[in-house]
Amino acid sequence: MASDCSPNINLNIINDENNSDELETLDYFEGDEEKIIKNNNNNSNPTRIQFCKDLIKKTCIFGHFDDLFCVFNSVYDITFLVYINNNNSIIFYNLNDDKIVNEIRKAHNEKISNIKYFLDNINKRDLMLSVSSSDRNIKLWNISNFQCLYDYKNVYNDGYLYSVCFLKKDDLTFIASSKNNFPGDSENIKIFDLNGNKIIEIKESNDNTIFIDSYYDIQNSKNYIITGNCGLVKSYDFNENKLYHIYQEIDDISFSSSLIINNKEGELKLIESSTLGSVRIWDFHSGVLLNKIKGNYCLYGICLWNNNYLLVGCEDRTIKILDFKKGKIIKSLNGHQDYVMSIKKINHPKYGICIISQGYPSGQMKLWVYRDY
Repeated sequence: MASDCSPNINLNIINDENNSDELETLDYFEGDEEKIIKNNNNNSNPTRIQFCKDLIKKTCIFGHFDDLFCVFNSVYDITFLVYINNNNSIIFYNLNDDKIVNEIRKAHNEKISNIKYFLDNINKRDLMLSVSSSDRNIKLWNISNFQCLYDYKNVYNDGYLYSVCFLKKDDLTFIASSKNNFPGDSENIKIFDLNGNKIIEIKESNDNTIFIDSYYDIQNSKNYIITGNCGLVKSYDFNENKLYHIYQEIDDISFSSSLIINNKEGELKLIESSTLGSVRIWDFHSGVLLNKIKGNYCLYGICLWNNNYLLVGCEDRTIKILDFKKGKIIKSLNGHQDYVMSIKKINHPKYGICIISQGYPSGQMKLWVYRDY
């Protein structure tokens, strides 16, 4: 299968349409760096976020999918922004120096649908997974030297391979993959070790996996796999190799755009956005729907600013800030000319805690930072 290769929350959220007078629009201040303050406070209020500058004007976006870029601080203390271009190449942008420093040319023969980063603390190296949906290959990269460690070829014989993730159990790191074969086949998750050996295969009938990620519950020493499908979300207990919960509303069969887990004071919440305009908050361990926001626009990428605020990318070309305590949207951040597809909170080497967003279909990437008004 594998071969060596070389690089070639209980909320009462109010719909913003009924509270438009409470929304504020932020102006640009590109280049006005003396008014930017470095923010290292995870408890800060994101209403002071403002557009700073365009990082990348054009990247490759694969449909309406999240996780097409990643940001990480490498073992060499370089902060990388990694994204995909239209030639199926993986680009490494150094945020310390604001420039492109490397490119893995034609990393896949077909369009890349997902990339994920993992810090291998044991071997002191940066690892990354890349997936091509059409050729159904997974590649494992050592970013410390930009070399491909393994090429997991033809992980599936049919269907599409949209998403992949790392998961860790004890001192071992595994790779989990997902399969989609619309309009219907069995959901099929395959798990490999870093040497290309298949460890586990999990099958569920009549579901199509679009998004896959993992979460380690430290309190219970449990490793979970989370999948997003056409109409429902699932969690699997990796330790026991079985389905854990299904998160689904019978009267709201929507496409999951993005999923995150929030651990607040020992209570796990699964937060999900959908293309039918809702953000749903589930109790992770019981599968009970706690609350949701419903709008008239598609919602895409989401990220937690902290336990009090959620950032949501929207079809109306804005980023919404949701205040959990107030139970409503408190700001809209304007600046994109496209749908806002992905949002990530990062620790920028110069500006501290801020966010990067990516638009669709251009793939334009923007940096948003704190401003000293």
